[in-house]
Amino acid sequence: MSDIPASRRIEIINGSNTNLYGQDPAGPYGHLTLANIEQRCRERAERFGFALGFRQSNHEGVLIDWIQEARGAAEGIVINAGSLSYTSIGLRDALAAFAGPIFQVHVSNVYQREPFRHHSPLSAVATGCIAGLGPYGYELAVEAIALRLGEG
Repeated sequence: MSDIPASRRIEIINGSNTNLYGQDPAGPYGHLTLANIEQRCRERAERFGFALGFRQSNHEGVLIDWIQEARGAAEGIVINAGSLSYTSIGLRDALAAFAGPIFQVHVSNVYQREPFRHHSPLSAVATGCIAGLGPYGYELAVEAIALRLGEG
């Protein structure tokens, strides 16, 4: 939607290995690719009058830079940091400096997986966490931000 103001933006930031989504349909992440997820989230955001940024990197510093860039440029962040969800204090600190709502997405149910996945330092600074709903969790996170900002 070209008539959406630049400030009405939600950033979706994807971390390590999320670029592999859809390559092993029998695995924990299903058949949808990151491009499929992006399209579905873009449609959901537009229904609520938001533009959408959607990025992926396997590099922690790049993710931190994108979170910092979102300050003042986006009203909310959806983050799926991949395996960095369990290890990155740098991502946690960058998210803590963001003033808007933040929703953390885990495509798989992390509580049915290895014990090291049961705790994420990012969760402490997230407005909410969505786990185990597959790629649909991204869409729900976009909607949750819109609702949180009073647009739904």
